[in-house]
Amino acid sequence: MRSPRDKVIITCAVTGNLTTPEQTPYLPITPQQIAEACLGAADAGAAIVHIHVRDPLTGRPSMLLDHYVDVVQRIRARNPELILNITTGPGGRFVPSADDPKVAADGTTLMLPEKRVEHIAVLRPDICTLDLNTMSGGRDQYATQCPPDGEGHRRGGRQA
Repeated sequence: MRSPRDKVIITCAVTGNLTTPEQTPYLPITPQQIAEACLGAADAGAAIVHIHVRDPLTGRPSMLLDHYVDVVQRIRARNPELILNITTGPGGRFVPSADDPKVAADGTTLMLPEKRVEHIAVLRPDICTLDLNTMSGGRDQYATQCPPDGEGHRRGGRQA
């Protein structure tokens, strides 16, 4: 058994990946609500927030760059020290058809790797997830968009 550690790092994913507005009325949907939920998580002790954005009209997962930019700007304006972990998960899910597993069924969200990491390349977050899901192609596309090892962290010189 490992010895207990003196420090704990808390990460909070305020929207989750697949949570829907039908499952809970408390799901933050708009960029403002998501940013406020992230800032609230930081106030409650989270050191890292894992960010997914939503379509403000439907509450469904989105990959729209403008939503990510809005959320990040709102967070950075009030808490520049909060570590941001931005997802690349949406756009990587393949749901096989019951009739033919080679055919995509409802729920499939596959998109080009460049589109899945567009927001990472623009925003350069502290951390980005690398969700390969059922896809095995394009790994180099994803990995090259995340900040490389050895690049100084923009706040305090920590390594990314």
